[in-house]
Amino acid sequence: MPQTAEIAGLEKRLFLKERELGALLEITQAMTHDSVEADLYKIYQFTLIGQLGVRRLALYVLEEGVFKLKINFGTALPPNSHLLPAEVAKWCIDVPCPVKNLGLGPTWQNFELLVPVRRRDIVQALVFVGTVHGDYASSEALAFLETLSNILLGAVANLRLARQREALLVAEAAVRREIEIAQQVQQLLFPQHLPNNAHYALHATYQPHTEVGGDYYDVVEIDAHRLLVCVADVSGKGVPASLLMSNFQAGLRTLLRQGINLATTVRELNYLLFRNSGGEKFITAFLAIYDRRTRVLEYVNAGHNDPLLLPDTGPPELLHDGTIMLGIMDELPMLKVGLTVMPPRSLLFAYTDGLTEVFNNQQEEFGEAGVLRALTRNRYLPLPGLHQELLRCICEFNSNGDRFDDDVTMLSLRVK
Repeated sequence: MPQTAEIAGLEKRLFLKERELGALLEITQAMTHDSVEADLYKIYQFTLIGQLGVRRLALYVLEEGVFKLKINFGTALPPNSHLLPAEVAKWCIDVPCPVKNLGLGPTWQNFELLVPVRRRDIVQALVFVGTVHGDYASSEALAFLETLSNILLGAVANLRLARQREALLVAEAAVRREIEIAQQVQQLLFPQHLPNNAHYALHATYQPHTEVGGDYYDVVEIDAHRLLVCVADVSGKGVPASLLMSNFQAGLRTLLRQGINLATTVRELNYLLFRNSGGEKFITAFLAIYDRRTRVLEYVNAGHNDPLLLPDTGPPELLHDGTIMLGIMDELPMLKVGLTVMPPRSLLFAYTDGLTEVFNNQQEEFGEAGVLRALTRNRYLPLPGLHQELLRCICEFNSNGDRFDDDVTMLSLRVK
């Protein structure tokens, strides 16, 4: 008989274990599908009711430094009866303990046990239970309760992580789309073809530091005799920079169609940029108009790197006349239009500061002097070859090789 009773007890325990495993499998499967957090807590609650016969339950979960009440049935607890870790610290933390020994007051008298649930050696949840199913031995019921609670906490954490990843992917997709839009805007701003004819040759090179840079160049044939060239650098990157540059280009071309002189054009562009950015963004720019009948170059340098004019004979000329950068105030405080002559075989070379602000291992800057040396040595190369040689020079000089800290833009005009 003792042996029979022992076998019967083992069979009963096996049956209960099967029920527990079945319940754990069911809840685990449910938690891996498209659940929301409230659903997970409901599954947990119904499993305890069905498997342990729990009739009173309060589940507190540690969130943002507070034990927040997540499940509350069969009790008189108000929904906002959260607990602070400081007050919980004096309770039983390591082992289940009778609630009656905690001195918590009449509201808690219907609970029998407090079960702390630990994850990574930290108490992450407090489970208050009352009226556990009589078929379960206390240790069996508590082991099942702790296992189930850990599964719940893990599932909630995974669900939140999945939601965060999903939100991150959505944000990354939005950023990617913004970059694509900015790239499209920027490509539309650049001239698709540069005029090369019997009177002059042009070539431009643009190498962005990031996916969307802040540099801009343009070439516009105003009429049969005059040609405008422009190189600019807008503060900032991305969509805001490309939108500001598109405003600049639209304003420039509109003013050119109206036949306004260069000084007025620059003033109007400054006011347009200031009105659109409120002085928070600015553009440095070099704008020049070459008249092939007179060979005169009329230009304004608005806070930009000084372009270089290399005549066929004689010293190079730095084109620095102009004004301050555009867009920082509603009226330009000073403006001087520069005038110079471009004899046959002269070379005008305009660029942005990404070409000069390159440093070697000794923290020496390539600078304007490096640009002038390379130009003087290679000035009669075909313009695409000249630009390639300049890029080779700064890559050779740069401590980071072909990785630059800013956009590199070059625009060359050679008169014949």
